[in-house]
Amino acid sequence: MWLSRRNETQRRQEETAQVGRVTLPGDPAGAVLGAERRDMPVFGPGGYAWRPRAGQEILVVKAGADKEQPCAAGVREGGNLALAPGEIYIYSGGASIFLSNTGTISMWGDVLVNGKPVLVQEG
Repeated sequence: MWLSRRNETQRRQEETAQVGRVTLPGDPAGAVLGAERRDMPVFGPGGYAWRPRAGQEILVVKAGADKEQPCAAGVREGGNLALAPGEIYIYSGGASIFLSNTGTISMWGDVLVNGKPVLVQEG
């Protein structure tokens, strides 16, 4: 009985958001936040899908009435990105898309439309 009360007290004292390191990539994910948490659903902005990689730092938000349901909410941004407010850079390590405030869309990597490569003519 004493142990069950102690666990309940510890659970209530945990922070509602913590930074952890991914131990099980994908969705659901696992991460170390002092103790390892597993089977965490992965959330992101609407219309955007991502899967955390092993070793990444992620933000974990604890939901539910007693903060008993941890969820992966995002990863720490990598590198020194010189983005102006409102600009968007989507990257995966092999390909990237940059949406600038000037209306320019820049893409790096192989571009396919309906499964067929887009050929770029130089000059």
